[in-house]
Amino acid sequence: MEMTKMSSTREILLGILEDLGREDFERFKWYLGLDEVLEGFKPIPRSKLESSGRIDMVDTMVQAYSSHALEVTKMVLERMPLLGSEKPSGQSTELNQIYTELYITVGGTAGVNQEHEVIQIENASREPDTEETITTLDNIFKDSPGRSKPIRRVLTKGVAGIGKTVLTQKFTLDWAEDKANKDVHFIFPFPCRELNVLKEDKFSLVGLVHRFFNETEEAGICSFEEFQVVFIFDGLDECRFPLDFHQTKFLNKVTEPTSVDVLLINLIRGKLLPSARLWITTRPAAANQIPVDCVDRVTEVRGFNDLQKEKYFRRRFRDKEQASRIISHIKKSRSLHIMCHIPVFCWITATVLEKVLKSREGGELPKTLTQMYIHHLVVQAKVKKVKYDGGAATDPHWSPESREMIESLGKLAFDQLQKENLIFYEPDLTDCGIDLKAASMYSGMFTQILKEESCLYQDIVFCFIHLTFQEFLTFIKSGINLLDVKQETSKMFKGMKTTPNLHHLHQRAVDEALKSPNGHLDLFLRFLLGLSLQTNQSLLRGLLTQTGSSSQTNQETVQYIKNKLNESLSAERRINLLHCLKELNDGSLVEDIQWYLRSGSLSVASLSPTLWSALVDILLSSEEDLKEFDLKKYSPSEEALLNLLPVVKASNKALYVLHELI
Repeated sequence: MEMTKMSSTREILLGILEDLGREDFERFKWYLGLDEVLEGFKPIPRSKLESSGRIDMVDTMVQAYSSHALEVTKMVLERMPLLGSEKPSGQSTELNQIYTELYITVGGTAGVNQEHEVIQIENASREPDTEETITTLDNIFKDSPGRSKPIRRVLTKGVAGIGKTVLTQKFTLDWAEDKANKDVHFIFPFPCRELNVLKEDKFSLVGLVHRFFNETEEAGICSFEEFQVVFIFDGLDECRFPLDFHQTKFLNKVTEPTSVDVLLINLIRGKLLPSARLWITTRPAAANQIPVDCVDRVTEVRGFNDLQKEKYFRRRFRDKEQASRIISHIKKSRSLHIMCHIPVFCWITATVLEKVLKSREGGELPKTLTQMYIHHLVVQAKVKKVKYDGGAATDPHWSPESREMIESLGKLAFDQLQKENLIFYEPDLTDCGIDLKAASMYSGMFTQILKEESCLYQDIVFCFIHLTFQEFLTFIKSGINLLDVKQETSKMFKGMKTTPNLHHLHQRAVDEALKSPNGHLDLFLRFLLGLSLQTNQSLLRGLLTQTGSSSQTNQETVQYIKNKLNESLSAERRINLLHCLKELNDGSLVEDIQWYLRSGSLSVASLSPTLWSALVDILLSSEEDLKEFDLKKYSPSEEALLNLLPVVKASNKALYVLHELI
């Protein structure tokens, strides 16, 4: 009996390891060698892990852990950062283990949104949704009350990294495990990035399905009219072929060969296989590619709401006290709290804060976006040094080799951002002097996706873990040399005839960011100011040339921003300037407004526009005030209402707000 049980353990373990892609298998081995991961078990020596394949790994683990091998495997998988597109397909066990329900809303339009995606996240965080507007994954195609036609075409919007792909994977997995959508016979998920290589080829709809899912051809299925089918087109924004709904010919035969864009357009129109359901995901900027009359429902993935963020961190950290401290810290830092709507940013935050807590024994934690990304860069550099170079954790972060790699990654980030690309391929890496082996050593910085099973092609697709981190690396690319960052800024802000000093550079950057109607320079400004702090530069010593910024320069910039806050600005611009003050480690406005609140001397007349902005920022970070906002505590006047409108809109309940004032 024991022999049979051990045989079963080996088979299950081999199945789990074979489901891991190459990159995740390497991560699995790395985590298996860490003391802090395996509670109650000894890690396997690295000498036994380095060259082990999957079959050898099964033997090694069973020899080391006997009947507890699967328990150890579960521990490792729970700690691995298997998030979003980092997961290879087929890992049903792990997806169910790590999946945290995402916040999905119904409504809105398929129109284009040109705002920077960080601004969209910020705005979404201030918009409470009634329960009627929130939907769940299994209700995506559920008919609305009173609707005469069935929901056939669903368009789901969401910023980069918010969890759209994970959502489609969980939808498919729940169907495959017979947990939902039991009336559906087939689900065919098509990543749009994989359709790009077929833009010159011709297929019938049946032929395209056979190409991607050859099991259907082997089963002799040549028609889908008698089946309930769901097509998923994930990542419309990544399509490299045009979608011309006005000029494209009509097509209604599933066996007639044509180009991929014609197939997709006619599926969406409802001319081709009209009984099929379609689910299309996209970033907001590409949503307007589909005409409004070709969409039955628009949904939006908001990522994690506040409760889901807490759930994520409590599942991530078994130590309840540590989890509570991290959650409390994130709530106090509004910029981090907002970014944690994005699941992958939760993973970055968890990884960084865990390392900082261990290394600093309760020292100060990163509070701004710049600090978080600097720490993440340092963590990844340390991982490479220890894991691949055989170095010690106490060695300097940056060597000539790692500096060269970061420069290359920064060039890759910059070049692809200029082309508006979020995905790229091996030749793009080669152009920047990065080889594939070197790239795998920095797996935390960008996701490597390799389809190893029945797939369309064997190219390896890369993307940075998030658009904001790509923007950060772009800045690092310039910031490796101060002269470069000044020159790059001069190019961006035309009209600067001479290279400015740092103070004037800051002023010009503030002015240009305020002129940007869509907030496209907001993050650039935050990173520029954040990297001017000596405390942040010290973490990058050996990588960045020190800027020579002084506390006097930064104080002049702080005062300049405060003066700008007294001008007539939109709520979005004011909030970004407050983020900028935090990047400069200036909390004077918050201290001033807290003094007014404590003294009870707060009045409309006593507050400047700058202090109103600070008050809004404080209230937006207050769970108590957002749960039930009482305008009477401040001043039940029209002026107070107008200044505090972002708080009123974000509150679940607002008291003493007259309807005629809203």
